[in-house]
Amino acid sequence: MKKWLAFAFGLVALAVIAAAAFFLIPAGLEPVTASAAAPTGAALVARGEYLTRAADCEACHTNPGGESFAGGRAFDLPFGTLYAPNLTPDREHGIGAWSNAEFVRALHHGIGRNGEDLYPAFPYASYALLTDDDALAIRAYLATVKPVAATPPANDLKFPFNQRYLMRAWKLLFVPGHRFEADASKDATWNRGAYLIGPLGHCGECHTPRNLLQGLDDSRKFAGTKQVGWLAYNLTSDPDHGVGGWSDAQLAQYLSTGHAEGRGPASGPMAEVIGFSLRYLSADDIRAMVTYLRSIPPQPDGPPAVGRGAPAEAGKNPLGAHIFVEACAGCHLPSGHGRQSPWAALAGSHTTGDPDANNLLQVLAQGTQIKTSQGLMFMHAFTSAYTDEELAAVANYTCAQFGQTACHLTADQVHKVRKNAPTKTLEASQ
Repeated sequence: MKKWLAFAFGLVALAVIAAAAFFLIPAGLEPVTASAAAPTGAALVARGEYLTRAADCEACHTNPGGESFAGGRAFDLPFGTLYAPNLTPDREHGIGAWSNAEFVRALHHGIGRNGEDLYPAFPYASYALLTDDDALAIRAYLATVKPVAATPPANDLKFPFNQRYLMRAWKLLFVPGHRFEADASKDATWNRGAYLIGPLGHCGECHTPRNLLQGLDDSRKFAGTKQVGWLAYNLTSDPDHGVGGWSDAQLAQYLSTGHAEGRGPASGPMAEVIGFSLRYLSADDIRAMVTYLRSIPPQPDGPPAVGRGAPAEAGKNPLGAHIFVEACAGCHLPSGHGRQSPWAALAGSHTTGDPDANNLLQVLAQGTQIKTSQGLMFMHAFTSAYTDEELAAVANYTCAQFGQTACHLTADQVHKVRKNAPTKTLEASQ
């Protein structure tokens, strides 16, 4: 009750601030021009393509199975559903009629072409720090993609969240009013990594917990949090819960390919980030990201990155062991090292080390896939073939056997995850 009272008070405060801020945040256009150092012509478009990938725009603005950048992807939130807009150059349905100034204003201020305040599911709180040159390069590339005449569904948000003017107060509190500023005490590699992970890659939007007003909680920066049912893991330098125990080579391999030797594969939303974005980045940029990740202060949040030793639990679970041999060992091997490819490895995975098995349950309920240099790697969902009790058993076995973690999932917990899984899973679509 206290939490909801605080939340209600926060909404009232937002409304008051929004009313005061209505005339303080201009919806007008500011002129924007590229610097003398910015590329032009084909070089500008190529630069924009690289930045668009680094910003992972395609993943959010492409409906699964739909046309690239055509929008329509649904984001189910506790207070309603948002749909990603069309970013193709179609003049009626996309952003083809937008001016450069309108596009940059959307990135930096969260304001649409008609002056409407945008919802921060579009991560403009991070994009506000993008340089003008990079914003214009992204715009130049998007102008070259295939135009698609498709209008996404209208947002369906509950009151008061459907009142866009509340976003003005939110912006005053959480959106920076300046561009990225390099830290003079750090070298160029660190600053490049800070820019890639911060403004451009906006990693904190998923990996940082949020406060009651849904702004990022900077006191727990990159400490990890749940997102749409999946757990975005701790990215800090904590050796037990974060990536402090990873080697530089493991971090670089994971970011660029979606798996790391002895650490398992990426899955769910992180697999999308790898497939649409990070695998296209240069080795120098991946190295810069690793350098920055190493510097993030440790936060002891979330499940341990390495299990604490519970292999005996696997022997107490004959049902889970039987199902694993029957349905899983063919791809993952009894050792968990993967048969067909490294992306099938389970041993050492953070997912199997989570005692709550958050992401493991999501994989079982809806499947997962990742685009790699060797083609599409995917795992089917297992919802129709097994009961809730059986899935709980195989999840508990997997955690104990390969994550050295004692999980005690119940059939009821599995049922809740399966009930909330998307209607269309990899099991049905492959």
